[in-house]
Amino acid sequence: MNTIKCMLTQCLMLLAVFVSYADASDESGSNIMIPLSHKELAQGVLLGNFAHLDPAKKPCENFDLLDWSLTLPTDLNKDKKADIVYERALTNCFELKPLFYTAEDGGMVFACPNEGAKTSSNTKYARTELREMLRRGNTQIKTQGVTKNNWVFTQAHGSVKRKAGAVEGSLEATLAVNRVSVTGDEKQVGRVIIGQIHATDDEPIRLYYRKLPNNEKGSIYFAHEINGGDDVWVNMIGSRSHTLADPEDGISLNEKFSYKITVESTVLFVTIIRPGKANITKSLDMSQSGYHRNSQYMYFKAGVYNQNNSGDPRDYVQATFYHIDNLHY
Repeated sequence: MNTIKCMLTQCLMLLAVFVSYADASDESGSNIMIPLSHKELAQGVLLGNFAHLDPAKKPCENFDLLDWSLTLPTDLNKDKKADIVYERALTNCFELKPLFYTAEDGGMVFACPNEGAKTSSNTKYARTELREMLRRGNTQIKTQGVTKNNWVFTQAHGSVKRKAGAVEGSLEATLAVNRVSVTGDEKQVGRVIIGQIHATDDEPIRLYYRKLPNNEKGSIYFAHEINGGDDVWVNMIGSRSHTLADPEDGISLNEKFSYKITVESTVLFVTIIRPGKANITKSLDMSQSGYHRNSQYMYFKAGVYNQNNSGDPRDYVQATFYHIDNLHY
């Protein structure tokens, strides 16, 4: 019986995936309203204002980083875990070349090698990545759990929503992926996660960029992990295949693009924006994914989460961010 229920859940999740440029219906006939925050995005116009970015300044002077901590692929204190730079230190203008620093055009650079310190023994890959911290430096608030540091789904119990820092919201970013890994296992090479929603244990979304060594352009796709279950994969541009021919409409290295990830009424919306091209939006109903449970809490992540732990340890991924904003209502 449990197997049948699991199969039905998987089918429902797959049926809920659809491309949408306006209000649309999924294949089950249910109407899902595209939120105004996505519907009103200008077609082909990157998110953010880059005019203020100054290459002479450190990341904290170009970006508001008090809402974030930074995880690095280093273990300077020898505790066998990745180092974390918390909000106050980050806003005191922390930088560490060549992993986290200001680019020559004022962007915020994230770089991560194939081999580096991990966040836990269960983590396979290294990262240089921001983690949302709604507490904004108030260390009296715990980082983990349903606290004012994290947010929850609208399906959560009322008492849970009152304890949380927010209910649902959006993450938006403009970036260019400068480099992907070029050595190692063909199933891992060239892939990097550039944005996430992390829950208590699982990830409602992992947004990937992937460019294969023989291709000129890369793909964008995402994974939705059913809480305690399998991943549902959704292609945005190209696909996640490790044998994919050069995607005709793909994104090249050093090409700027924007993404916006939103959870509204337990529905996930993802929009990709490229200059002069039509925006691409896809959505997925998460009401059956288990993230409404009282034990579940969420936070956004952005940066580079290297998805290659094979090949040359010095091989690396790198992306430069020009705009990043987390929004809660």
